[in-house]
Amino acid sequence: MFTREAAVAPRRISFFAARTLFAGALFALTLTAWQLLVGAQQIENIGDLAWFGAAAFQILAPLQVAVVMPFAALLVASAVALEKDRKTFELLLLTNLSNFELVVGKLLAGMLTVLVVCAATLPLLLILALLGGVSTEQILRITAVTLTSAFVAGSLGSTIALWREKTFQALAMTALVIVLWLIAWEVVAASGPSSSLIGQRARFWAIAMSPWQAVQEAARPIFKQPISNPWMHDPVLVFLGTSTVAAVLLNFIAIVRVRVWNPRQDLIPQVETAPTEQVSSPADSSERSAAAIHGAGGKTREVWDNPVLWREIRTWAYGKRVVVIRLAYWALFLACAAVLFAQLPSGASVERAIPAEAKPFVTLTVVGLILLNALAVTSLTNERDSRALDLLRVTDLSPKEIVLGKLGGSFYNAKEMVLLPLVLCVYLRCTGALSTENLVFILGGVVVMNAFAAMLGIHMGINYANSRTAIATSIGTMLFLFLGVATCMRIMLAFSSSFDYQFTTFLTFILGGSIGLYVALNWRLRSNALSVVAMIAPFATFFAATTYLLHNFGAVFLVAVATYGFATWAMLVPAIDVFDIATATATSQEE
Repeated sequence: MFTREAAVAPRRISFFAARTLFAGALFALTLTAWQLLVGAQQIENIGDLAWFGAAAFQILAPLQVAVVMPFAALLVASAVALEKDRKTFELLLLTNLSNFELVVGKLLAGMLTVLVVCAATLPLLLILALLGGVSTEQILRITAVTLTSAFVAGSLGSTIALWREKTFQALAMTALVIVLWLIAWEVVAASGPSSSLIGQRARFWAIAMSPWQAVQEAARPIFKQPISNPWMHDPVLVFLGTSTVAAVLLNFIAIVRVRVWNPRQDLIPQVETAPTEQVSSPADSSERSAAAIHGAGGKTREVWDNPVLWREIRTWAYGKRVVVIRLAYWALFLACAAVLFAQLPSGASVERAIPAEAKPFVTLTVVGLILLNALAVTSLTNERDSRALDLLRVTDLSPKEIVLGKLGGSFYNAKEMVLLPLVLCVYLRCTGALSTENLVFILGGVVVMNAFAAMLGIHMGINYANSRTAIATSIGTMLFLFLGVATCMRIMLAFSSSFDYQFTTFLTFILGGSIGLYVALNWRLRSNALSVVAMIAPFATFFAATTYLLHNFGAVFLVAVATYGFATWAMLVPAIDVFDIATATATSQEE
């Protein structure tokens, strides 16, 4: 499995583009921070260079983990799930591949791009060591934490995808488990320096179990001290051990259970004949066998005028296990609500649109948007992989019915992801932590972003012939949007004294974001409106981020709603107009 991927992957342009773009983006971030530093003050001694090297390293190290970890889980889970959607996984089970070769080979094949990206960013981190403030040991610790975090996330995605049948179930369960894992240890880390667990401080165990806490600890300077047993005093080393054990355990479970989970026995039709029944002829036997398989006993259900929307809402289109995903999201909601209730002070906050203590609301909203996007894109990729999309195209259903039916089904099946963040937002207003004006701004912005996330998934599902590429591009666009905004705002706050220089230094990122968005949106469904979106969206997002820091929340609301509302409409119109042509072209190119 891995040998085939290693031989085929270098034939794709994306294999080289991924590591080039990511390493280039990190270098551009470093250059941006350097220009901000030089523009704000004059470099006079070596200490200034060492301070810059340490500050840049503190930004790049967590960002690398924040990108590598979710993409490792996403790529591995989607690679396994798509094999099941195309019914080729059963063929792999018929070969002479052992369980170990099948599971570990698929894991390494899915993580090949991630491993290459990590290797490509290592020289950049070593360059920072030349400035001072960063030691080679820190870089090696960061690299080790990044790789082990990626292997745990990839192993989790592989195990869940081998267990579940539907692509959305695999992606959603993987994402929710990772988020719950991180949030649980964030709560432990915030419990205070005096709290302890099993003879160690709570923060020690948070670092030993959480990739986010471990990477921040590994990025800090190391002070040499004589330690008799470093494994009991260095939580980063403990994290490397626990993450390795977790990855091995997940893969062991997958190796043992892969042929038990696959193929699913309940999908094989069982035809039984009553023992007392007398069969008069072979013809009667064949007729009754056919009736047992194809007969629709019981009440018949009336199909709506839009059968696509009816199927999405009234049937288990995404499998019955989607209830588990909803329960997991409810668990995430309750955890975020508990943290919010414990940390939120009384009194209105007029200086901020969202209080600093309301970070759980942001986490819940971001996870909901990503899950809604994953549901929308897989609603089309599953149809294409199962060849059902060809049947839809030859019916009398109009493209409008298909696209709007998929959109409506995505919102219905992800209703918890859409509504529960709004409930937390209303709770903030009831406690006085939000003004009524800011409540309206946040509610309107969340609604528009939900529409954008769902439509982006539908657009990518139509736009890309390869299902794995469609899923990775769709979810990757959402992830880079949130990570880009968070990183830019962190740089702005870290170098707040040089705020006047930031527009010029961030211009490279804005142009790069425009080019990337243009390629992603206009891959096949080209339109002037989508080109306008690709050109203005990064500028508008940068303007909204800077305006938010200046506490002009009304301008943030208007710019965000206008930009992403227009982007949603710009994707909806061509999706309806050229649905048949686009899907037919995608299918023919894939074949």
